[in-house]
This record gives sequence, structure tokens and C-alpha cells, in this order.
Amino acid sequence: MAFKEVYENFVNLSHKPGKDELVCLFYIEPMKGESIKRAAGAVAAESSVGTWTEVKGLGLKQVQKIAATVFDIQGNFIQVAYPLDNFEAGNISQIYSAIAGNIMGMKAVENIRVEDVKWPAKILNSFPGPQFGMKGVRKRMKIKKRPLLACVPKPKIGMTSKEHAKIGFDVWSGGVDLLKDDENLTSQPFNRFSDRVKWCMKEAEKAEKMTGEAKACLLNVTAPGKELYQRAHVVAEYGNPYVMVDLLTAGWSAVQGLRKECDDLGLALYCHRAFHSAFTRNPRHGVSMYVIAKSARLIGADNIHVGTGIGKLAGTKPEVLAISNAMQKQIVKANSSLRLLGQDWGKMKDVIPVSSGGLHPGNVPEVMNLLGSEICIQIGGGIHGHPNGSHDGALAARQAVSAAMEKVSLSDYARFHPQLQAALDTWGQKHIK
Repeated sequence: MAFKEVYENFVNLSHKPGKDELVCLFYIEPMKGESIKRAAGAVAAESSVGTWTEVKGLGLKQVQKIAATVFDIQGNFIQVAYPLDNFEAGNISQIYSAIAGNIMGMKAVENIRVEDVKWPAKILNSFPGPQFGMKGVRKRMKIKKRPLLACVPKPKIGMTSKEHAKIGFDVWSGGVDLLKDDENLTSQPFNRFSDRVKWCMKEAEKAEKMTGEAKACLLNVTAPGKELYQRAHVVAEYGNPYVMVDLLTAGWSAVQGLRKECDDLGLALYCHRAFHSAFTRNPRHGVSMYVIAKSARLIGADNIHVGTGIGKLAGTKPEVLAISNAMQKQIVKANSSLRLLGQDWGKMKDVIPVSSGGLHPGNVPEVMNLLGSEICIQIGGGIHGHPNGSHDGALAARQAVSAAMEKVSLSDYARFHPQLQAALDTWGQKHIK
């Protein structure tokens, strides 16, 4: 008869995690006929030193020292503590290979989800964190108090570089700060990356002279291998202060490398979360967006999408607010209702939460009421779908931000701002469901 690993040996409910242990909160559903204790032990074993059969080496003292320990079981939620030596400092890919690797396919659990990770100081300090954060980006963009306003040209792909840049001028001159590439626009035949940079920077310069405001592009440098970094150099050569990368499709290691390149080039790093829902949307399996966002702060994102809680994309208001708080605060308290562990970020800079997805001028105040003003509001269709075109759509969006900052109702503000009134006539003030 084959040996069956005693996974229960990895459970010790009297264990108290040390300050240098990484703690993971998992949601697990044991396979049929499996106890929660044994399934929990299997998670701890397989994500650290264990395996499915008897191995003599497991008895070695140095191996046992780094074995993970399940120290809390509450229903389907378990907490696992990992000694520091399980991980390579500064290597987010290796950490994920442990805490969200083979355990995702284990037969011992029907479903498993990483809900939160509490990073100990020694791991946290091995990562650079954001280079600029909100304070640094505000200084570069010369925006003192209001939210940053971003816009994606629509249609999001298919336009030439000149057409893309012309829409950029329309929205920049209407009050948008950041013109953002879409996540699936990189360097296609109709809009080559180098051409887009050239034409967009020409239009940004014109808009800056017209408005007296700083304008910038969020240029998507996502690409294989060295091309990723070469594109960042092109952006820097043209004097643009930002690059954008598709965080998850590019991969953790690629983005860590890009963060180093951005440090050398003085570029802020905007991270798009495309692909995240493949493993964050299912509440019973995968990795939570909360964990993805915290990881992005570690490796150095200056901006990351957090959702809206009111727009077209999945994510409740409490979830979106929790992610935003984890990006902005230095001390994040544990939240038992949302089952979040809390986090001390030390001196690591903050990340600018980006709220986007189904937004328009009519729901800007609702976003700001939820997330505050230390954010970036990104509006696409809610600008370009304006009945009078993209320029007036940008004006309406900026007017909505001003109304919220001045604590004036949109209907009152719109009495003296026809662009905002036209937007309200089109979409109203209720959020998209």
C-alpha cells in the first residue's frame, strides 16, 4: 500500500507566527471525504517542504525549520505561516510559485483561493515599492489637490497613430491629464509604437501650450524580452514622464525589470490589471485582486487599477475601497468582515488607485465619495460618447471633478456648464449596473 503523507503534521493551532514569517489567508474547500484539517495541512505542506509520499529528507532538521504551519482554521478559511527562508528576497515570481503554485491544482482541495498575504518587514524591504507615488506624480503633473483624469481613445484599437494622437489633443485640451493606451494596443501595423509616441508627444506639447497644464501619455510598452525595456527608453527620449505595462500578461519578473529601468530613466510606472479576472473573479478559487494589488505595490507600481464598485466591471464597493486603502495607507488595519489581515507598509510609498470601467461625468462624484481625491479617474466611453464629441466630453468630465471638489451638485454646476449638462442629459447621474 502506498505511503500517505500525514498532512496533519503541518497543522499546529497553538503556533503564533513570528515577525519574520509570511502569513497567507486561504479559502479552501476540501475534496469529498477529506477533513478540513488534512486539506489545510496539505496546503501548508505542498506550498513549502512536503510532497505526496514518504521522503526521508523531510526529517532533516534544516528542512523542518522552513516547513509552513497552519495555525488558524475558521470554517473554510485557514491561515498559514511561512518561515522567511522559504522565499528568495526580492523575487515576487518565486514567492507566487510557492503560495499560489502547485497547490492550485491539488486534489486534496476542490477549491482554493489566496485571500490575503501579510508581508513581513524583511520581505517588504527587499522590494523597491513605487518610485513616485501620489506626491511625486502630483509634483510632476503640477496637480495639487484634485484627482488625476485619464482617458483611453475610442475606438480603443484600429486608429492610426495620427488619429490616436488627434483624439489625444481633443481630450487633453478639454482638461484630461493622461492619455492612456488600451491594454491590447502595443505596436500593431495600423499604429506602430514609435509612431504613436512621436505623434502623441507633438499633440501633448500643443495641448500644454494651449491650456498651461502638464499633459502626459500612458504608453503601453508591453512586449517580449528586451523590447519591453527598449520601448521605455523611446518614451524617455521623447520626454514623456510615464510608461504603462500590462502587469499580469507581461509577468512579475518582466515588470520588476521594468521598474529598475524606470528608476534609471525617471519614469513613473502605470500598471494595467488586464487578465486578473482569470483568477480573481471566482470567490472560491484563485487569487484575490487585493493580493495582486498589494504585490504591485511591492514591486513598484505608481498606479494600478482597483475598479469602481459602480461601473461595468466586477467588484463590490467594499472590495474596491479595501484595495484602494491598501494602496494609499501606510498602516492598514485588519478587517474581520472582509477577512483581511492588515499590513504595515513601513516607509514604502503609496500607489495611485485608478478607478475605471463604465464611468461617465454623472457618476464621478460617487467615485470620489467612495475613494476620495487621491486617485486617478479614467473615463473612456463616457468622454467619447458625449453628444458633442470627445473635446466636450473631456470638458464635462473635468467639470464633474470640479463640482465634486467644490461640493456642488452636478445639476447645479451644470446650469453654468453646458458640456456637463449635455453629459447628464445623455447618461444621467445614476451609475451603470
